[in-house]
Amino acid sequence: MWNICGETLNPGEKKQVMLEPGVKGYQIPATLICGKRPGKTLLVTAGIHAGEYPGVAAVIRLAAEMDPSRVEGNLVFMHCVNTSGFWARTVAVVPEDGYNLNRDYPGREEGTTGEKIAYYFMTELFPHVDFIFDFHSGANTEIMTPLVFYTNAEKVREASYEAAKALDLAYLVESEATKGQYSYAAHHYDVPGLLVEIGHSHSCHPEWVELYYRNMKLLLQHLGICQFGERKTVENQTVHKKVVYLDAAEQGLWYPAVTARQKVKKGQLLGHAEDFFGNKTKSYYAEEDGTVLYYTDALSVPQDSFLMAYGLEEGAEVL
Repeated sequence: MWNICGETLNPGEKKQVMLEPGVKGYQIPATLICGKRPGKTLLVTAGIHAGEYPGVAAVIRLAAEMDPSRVEGNLVFMHCVNTSGFWARTVAVVPEDGYNLNRDYPGREEGTTGEKIAYYFMTELFPHVDFIFDFHSGANTEIMTPLVFYTNAEKVREASYEAAKALDLAYLVESEATKGQYSYAAHHYDVPGLLVEIGHSHSCHPEWVELYYRNMKLLLQHLGICQFGERKTVENQTVHKKVVYLDAAEQGLWYPAVTARQKVKKGQLLGHAEDFFGNKTKSYYAEEDGTVLYYTDALSVPQDSFLMAYGLEEGAEVL
């Protein structure tokens, strides 16, 4: 018997439920699966950022297909966490309070809507799962290279890294984040986890959904939860342990000079900003040799907003 989030399941049972994260009227669609045999418990989350769609579609697809009789362990598929943002078409935050579930942990029991959702994860999920798989994409402004972030939390770094290597993604990035959903769980609850980025531009292309779907199967195989006969197709994986995250020094109109996966050399122009009259106001150059992982293609960039992330060649490893 398995108890999770107020639900009880027997071995071999599967439930489609609407979880209530401590906020009146707020519901999170989820599929819970208690395997026929004991094993690890995996939490899969999509829609933490409401406007990032491919992961949502992929979770719905695999959750519907899963047969509990083939499962060793337990599965929590959360189809869309930020449901109010999903229907409001917000980019990232919970619309009721502007809370970012991938930036603003920890939550509070008596807090705002987003804080209560985070507190729900901290009390009802993090202490009861063995691994977290969190799905994102480039939303409305970021052009992404498909990649996976693994946590650098000391106690679970190796388990997270080994899981990242099992995926069909060419770029692995070591993350120092501590205040997002999976990263907070890693640093404060010793739960290993990964954050995957596939897709961008508020789109939900079938090939992106398929890539998420395949990588869920690969992770389930790696964790020993379910076997599908799935195989990696990527030939080489690059691990970036050092990444430059470039933000706008001032507001302006942004014109990138490079694209995703492009190699850049130290001193190379990455892009420039102009004012409304076409006067150049700021140019941005690469600090070191590296590879562009993702960047914003928005024309409008407020001060301190994200421009680009590039992984440095220094310390990078090709697997």
